[in-house]
Amino acid sequence: MTFIKKNCGGILLCAVIAALAEFLCTLSIGRFSLELVGVPVISILIGMIISLISPKFTQTPILVGGIKFTSKKILQWAVIILGFSLNLNTIAVVGAKSLPVIICTVSASLIVAFIMMKILKVNSKTACLIGVGSSICGGSAIAATAPVIDADDSDVARSISVIFFFNILAALIFPVFGYSIGLGTEGFAVFAGTAVNDTSSVTAAASTAESIYNTSGILSAAVTVKLTRTLAIIPITLCLAFYRTRKAKKSNTDNGQFSFKKIFPWFILYFIGASIITTLVGLIPESAFTVFYNNNFIEITKWLAKFFIAMAMAGIGLNNNIVDLIKNGGKPILLGLCCWVSITAVSLSVQSVTEIYTSNI
Repeated sequence: MTFIKKNCGGILLCAVIAALAEFLCTLSIGRFSLELVGVPVISILIGMIISLISPKFTQTPILVGGIKFTSKKILQWAVIILGFSLNLNTIAVVGAKSLPVIICTVSASLIVAFIMMKILKVNSKTACLIGVGSSICGGSAIAATAPVIDADDSDVARSISVIFFFNILAALIFPVFGYSIGLGTEGFAVFAGTAVNDTSSVTAAASTAESIYNTSGILSAAVTVKLTRTLAIIPITLCLAFYRTRKAKKSNTDNGQFSFKKIFPWFILYFIGASIITTLVGLIPESAFTVFYNNNFIEITKWLAKFFIAMAMAGIGLNNNIVDLIKNGGKPILLGLCCWVSITAVSLSVQSVTEIYTSNI
């Protein structure tokens, strides 16, 4: 009962903002659909606008606890639920061919983010989130990484904004760009799956490409590559947890009280467990249960994960000032640009070497 009284108001406010963001994503401005912007981004913007108009409102006792809970815990629940959409067998069969491209693009983005962080003197947590978000899967990767590195809401808001900006550019530019440079249909699917971050933007880019190439299959292949990238969340979060533990022990700022166990991303184990459940269900002979699971349950979990991320982004937006975000956004955007360009170049280069570049589905 105490938990409900303390957190109910803030959680409900974040849910309302997420629902409003989802509704707005069904609207279009001319030929431009707001779905391309994405529910999480619209959600965080609404939260920031509310915070800007009435900063005292978001700090009222009835809301503070729930907003904090949503931005931290519900963000982790979203990552766990996301695991149900991953069938490891399907990924192993379809995504294995793209694995060299994925490994190289993830590595390139993280290295570039680290170098640019040093050159531009960007906050290390913001740089880490932008690097991880650019290389893995946008908002989902940021959601998984933020609690591991103890990132502030401002770090998350800044990195989400940068990822959103380049997502839209990629969705608009990549279909025509890929076709003009001679990518085959499979080549473009791998390109979209490795060089575009958010699932909605991958879907938009791949769908447009199917029209340009006048063929089908690009969308499903691109989404599978994107889901394969999502698995990189596991080693990245574990490596970051090890690194943070080692750094803390070296600094001795916590008098030896800091431990790996304290910051271990336990929710990642549930994420892995969820994906294993879906994989095992995929091995069961077809029945009413498997049909329901694959056609209904997984779709529900995909929607719920997306809605929970939107709720968490609303909470983060309510704790941030949009004016400060714009003022301090120049260097993070430049860092994000460098990551985006490096991922694009590496994806195309590795495809050329592995002969995926001109192959067709």
